[in-house]
Amino acid sequence: MAASANQVRFARNRRRHLIEQAIGGALFACASVTVVTTVGIVVILLGEGATFFQDVSVIEFLTNDRWTPLFASKNFGVLPLVSGTLLIAVGASLVALPIGTVSAVFLSEYASPHVRGVVKPVLEVLAGIPTVVYGYFALTFITPLLRDSFFPELGPFNAVSAIVVVGVMIIPMVSSLSDDAMRAVPVALREGAYGVGATRFEVVTRIVLPAALSGIVASYLLAISRAIGETMAVTIAAGATPHLTFNPLESVQTMTAYIVQVSLGDTPHGSLEYRTIFAVGATLFTMTLGMNIIARRVVGRFQETYE
Repeated sequence: MAASANQVRFARNRRRHLIEQAIGGALFACASVTVVTTVGIVVILLGEGATFFQDVSVIEFLTNDRWTPLFASKNFGVLPLVSGTLLIAVGASLVALPIGTVSAVFLSEYASPHVRGVVKPVLEVLAGIPTVVYGYFALTFITPLLRDSFFPELGPFNAVSAIVVVGVMIIPMVSSLSDDAMRAVPVALREGAYGVGATRFEVVTRIVLPAALSGIVASYLLAISRAIGETMAVTIAAGATPHLTFNPLESVQTMTAYIVQVSLGDTPHGSLEYRTIFAVGATLFTMTLGMNIIARRVVGRFQETYE
């Protein structure tokens, strides 16, 4: 009987071990898909980009302030696209970061459980709205509102309406991640501050925010990266006029909007004009990769560990 019981136990443990191995293998395969996909994207961008730069000087690409690869007089300076992208990303950050941070503070420190249970899901619904809807909302509502109320000379396509809708679009990312970072701060730190007579505002500004700084800054950087990579909303709202400007009342073209324009099928496959999308894509990939690396370094530098 003892031998039989040992055999049953051995068989059960072996079966459990095989199941664990199968689960581990499946998880490894899923993780490998993301790695292989990333490597494939990098290889394609580098390969096609290198072919493009055989015909166009890297110095011209990075320093020329004219971008007209689809016209008879061809210029391949990416600065107008970079300036349009940064204009919208920085403007959207000025909209989203303060509102998102204040929303996170309210949800984490001031809202009752009932209010939090209502406000946070409603706020996060903004993240589920398709970006093309944001674009047409900017085109049909934000732009006419701004033109009738503040800027009579505002054209149908402009950067300021794209800034507003992209800013609204990334508010949930800032508020949700910052709220999670602040709620991860131990309650004992708050109670200790209240115990020495601190007010709620002092607890928020002197205890909670410094303790959650790494998560809050990481949410900022990820939201900015999201704004840099936004496509449809800025394509519809900001237009397709690639010129070097930092005036938000003018029409601009971002890097993603140019990629959409060329990808519509009118440009011959394999031509120099077609390969510009890979050069622009590589530039965009480098910018977003840099933002994510900075975010990881910030998290590692300021992260607080509590026992």
